[in-house]
Order: sequence, then structure tokens, then C-alpha cells
Amino acid sequence: MNAIKFDPIPEEKYQIYRYNSFIVIESAKRMTLKTLMKTAITVFMLLSASACAAARAQAVMEEPVSDVTVVLSPSLQVTETLLAATENPTATSTASPTVVYTPTQENTAASEFTPTSTPLPDLPEKHYIIGVQGHRQYFPLGCEASVAVDWASFFGTEINEFEFQYSLPSSDNPDIGFVGSVEGPWGQVPPYAYGVHAGPIASLLQEYGLNAVAVKEFRLDELKRQLAMDHPVIAWVIGNVVGGVPYRYTDSQGNTTVVAAYEHTIIVIGYTEEIIRYNNNGKVYEIPTDVFLNSWGVLGNMAVIMGDD
Repeated sequence: MNAIKFDPIPEEKYQIYRYNSFIVIESAKRMTLKTLMKTAITVFMLLSASACAAARAQAVMEEPVSDVTVVLSPSLQVTETLLAATENPTATSTASPTVVYTPTQENTAASEFTPTSTPLPDLPEKHYIIGVQGHRQYFPLGCEASVAVDWASFFGTEINEFEFQYSLPSSDNPDIGFVGSVEGPWGQVPPYAYGVHAGPIASLLQEYGLNAVAVKEFRLDELKRQLAMDHPVIAWVIGNVVGGVPYRYTDSQGNTTVVAAYEHTIIVIGYTEEIIRYNNNGKVYEIPTDVFLNSWGVLGNMAVIMGDD
């Protein structure tokens, strides 16, 4: 019996690869049935691995925050507040007020957040900061210490990364101190190894003589104002600025905060009307503004900025 032969498919073939955390299928020319079957198996294996990883992350998370809008797609949406700030960067009436975190001496989660009402000047259409020298973080979960020393260096203060990391307070609440081991695996949420939020980072930077201020609900126009003054901004995002899911977490003392898997920090160094430029582990990236806003919004537009003199 003669072997059955399959002619190549005359339409299109598909190549599979990953874009950030998303699976992308790209069209190309001609694909055999055998290759098509291999591709289908590859897709199934990737989807199964992603589902298992999501299930493991879900096992340590509490209930999702219902009042934050995020999507897990390169075609991203933003909340009404963020959209208003994007469409009209100088508008202040439709966007939420900035919340400035002023750490107490004890630096506890019960510290108050005080709204600011500083009027914003007209902003240039684009601005890039020159001279931010980023570097690759040393510790697996040491992104906050890494960007803090790079940020301080830009303002003329040299800090040892090891010293800074081990000077951070420890806690099971990232608003109070560093959660877990800095050598732990990335992608977990408290009480497992996680990292630290803006408050403790700003407090420690202040001990080195820097006028660092931790903020939440920081608006896009306020971010651009900092950049236009040549003040780089440390921003809390998800991964390399991708989507994520915020969760409410209650620590051992009963304090509640918002956390998210794959919490990460970057240094924002520029903008145009369409993009945000940032430094991540010593590399410079540009990303559409709405993509940045979606990722930044997961943890409540949290940042460390240089305070006014």
C-alpha cells in the first residue's frame, strides 16, 4: 500500500510565541498538517502551564478588590478616573485627588494619607530626563532597593544597595515593612515573600537626607509635572508594566491593604502625548500611556516622588 501523503496547507501557517505574559499566534506562509498538530499541542501545553500558575497564585490570595478596573490583555482599558486624566492632563476636577503618605515614626499601616491641592502649571507636550543610570537588581525580590539607590544617585546621594535592603523594616504588611525573604520567589503575595510598598522606601530614603515622599492615587498630570521638573519617579507596577489583579489582604494585626502578584518597581523618566518612558533593571522602555496606567493602577497609582523644597 502506498503511503498517504498530505499536501502543504496552501492558506497560512501559524507561529506561536509569547508577548509578555500573553500567547500570540502570528500568521505566516504554508504549514504542513504535522506542524499544525505540533503547534496545537504547544498551545495546549502553554495554556495548561499558565492555568496551573494562576491556580497556585490564587491559593494564597484573598478576595479580589471589586472597585479596581484592570484587564489582562495588551488591548487595555482604564478606569474613568484614569481616562479623564489621560484625555485632559490639566484637568483637576474629574480626577481623584492625590493622596500623600506621611509615615509616622513607627511607620505603621494606620498612618494617615493627606490629600494635596497644589495647582499644576502648564505641561510641555513631552519631556525626557537624561542621566538616570539604572542597573540590574541584585536580589530576586530586591527591585525596590535597586530603584531606590538609582533614584538617590540621580539626586547626588550614593547608597549601598545591600545596606539599603537590610535597613528596611520587616513586616507581614508591605505598607509597614518588607514582607518575607528578599531571596524568595517572585510572584507571591503576603504573607509569603513579596516585597515592600512606597511608605517604608520613602522613610528610609529620608534617613539618607532625601526629601522623598510616598504617594497613592497620583494622577497622570502630576506624574508628568514631576518629570517636567527633571524629577524621576519610582512607580509600583505589575511585572514589566503588564496587567494584574489587586487583592485585599489583612495582616496579622488586622490592618488591610491592597497587594498583587508580581508587584514590581520601575523608574519613570519621560513622556510624550502617547507614551511613557521608564527604566527597568537598567534597560529603557517606552510603552503606550494607557498600558502604563492600567499596570500602575493595580496598586493604586503608588509612587515615591521628590518633595517640593
